[in-house]
Amino acid sequence: MSKPEILVVAKLWPRYMEALQDAFIVHDRTHLQDAEQFATIAPRIRGIAASGESRVDAALLAQLPALEMISVFGVGYDGVDVAAARARGVPVTNTPDVLTEEVADLGIGLMLSIARRIPQADRFVREGAWPKGPFPLTRKVSGARLGIVGLGRIGQAIADRAAAFGMSIAYTTRNRRDDSPYAYHPSAEALAREVDFLMVITPGGAGTRGLIDAKVLAALGPKGYLINVARGSVVDQPALVHAVTTGVIAGAALDVFADEPNVPDELRAADNVVLTPHMASGTWETRGAMADLAFANLQAHFAGKPLLTPVP
Repeated sequence: MSKPEILVVAKLWPRYMEALQDAFIVHDRTHLQDAEQFATIAPRIRGIAASGESRVDAALLAQLPALEMISVFGVGYDGVDVAAARARGVPVTNTPDVLTEEVADLGIGLMLSIARRIPQADRFVREGAWPKGPFPLTRKVSGARLGIVGLGRIGQAIADRAAAFGMSIAYTTRNRRDDSPYAYHPSAEALAREVDFLMVITPGGAGTRGLIDAKVLAALGPKGYLINVARGSVVDQPALVHAVTTGVIAGAALDVFADEPNVPDELRAADNVVLTPHMASGTWETRGAMADLAFANLQAHFAGKPLLTPVP
């Protein structure tokens, strides 16, 4: 029996790519730029291996008449046209849960980094500034007020960690959670008015695009800090640039951006901003677990078994 043919539409972790090549006939979209060449293999494609940043739109799906499933390496899947896939009866899977702890860890790390100005203090020592005088005082984190935008698995893990710092915790979600002991606010703007740190960990997509806008940032205020470990699309990036460069907010710590890997010059130059390159899930352990789960979903489908983690 011949191996199923799949299309890879992302630069995938090498270990995952090797597993795919062992189990399937793999076609890499980056090597199929010629339309005629792609048209030759497209009718045989039965699966797609994508990443959280991949664009899998209705136009691509229309070229793949034999497509049976899409496996996303990552928890986010906003680049996949899930509605178009479902209309074709094509399920989409992702890799939730396995990256919860790492993303929560980085969220807390970014909060500490921007409040205590850890990267700036590192540069202060390396550049020989310490003998000239002390480093400026910074912002205390323990006992402060944390607002979480999106109290899902990762949001809850962040709350658990923040509780150990003695922080007071509040949140906003689309629907209030009856099982949460934390204070609920009906909107991100209402939440921002009441907190010192606003942590964004809501899913991306059309429903949350630009959710953190100029009004939310103004509500956070000149002593407030924004931390984004969700998706770049959730924050109105021009409004954020204005906010951090004009004192609307005290600062920001960002792992995600609107047009990755491109980051606005104003953010890179701002001393009150901490930047990381979308690395929240970037540990050996987590990337391995993500690869295993994404691969297992493909295997399950082609073995006629239930998918492990279909997207809701």
